[in-house]
Amino acid sequence: MTDFPIALHGERMTAVVFGGGSVGTRKALALAQAGAQVRVVSPVVTAELEEAERQHRITVVRDAYRKDHLDHAMLVVAATNSREVNARIALDANSREKLVNITDHPDEGNFHTMALHRSGDVTIAVSSGGVPGAAARIRDAIAERFDGRYERAVSALRGLRSRLIERGDDRWSAAAPELIDDDFCNSVEDGSFTEKVDSWR
Repeated sequence: MTDFPIALHGERMTAVVFGGGSVGTRKALALAQAGAQVRVVSPVVTAELEEAERQHRITVVRDAYRKDHLDHAMLVVAATNSREVNARIALDANSREKLVNITDHPDEGNFHTMALHRSGDVTIAVSSGGVPGAAARIRDAIAERFDGRYERAVSALRGLRSRLIERGDDRWSAAAPELIDDDFCNSVEDGSFTEKVDSWR
């Protein structure tokens, strides 16, 4: 099976997570951090989810799975402790053409999550053919290089692009190839990138 990676706009997502244990907690909080509207459906939830509910970061529905819980969700995560329930969620969500992740049997869903490194606007995702431990090791190795310097560089680029476009200045089309050239990574890492961006302000 070949993966097709995409990046979803978190703030435009509605998600439902079935299961209030450790896996469901991790999935729900990651979705909430990305800006999604998250409902967790589970008779019992962890203290972390209860705290997130108190902070209005998520909604908790203390109930067992029912098909109508899929309503209004574009993304579904099945993370209950029951193989039978997760399989039923997979069947129902797939029949409704939802994005669905089945945590205990990923092949029943149509997507899986990747090992992520986030630094500001920079997000790096790693998939390793269903071996999450390997993906995490690779992610950590990448993260050592692509640190806060890249966060600051991308933030500066985004700001410059916005300012030039808002002013109706067509210089962005000239600035981009010069700033994001073959030397981009070297200039970020040796500190010279800031001067390059400043020259276009």
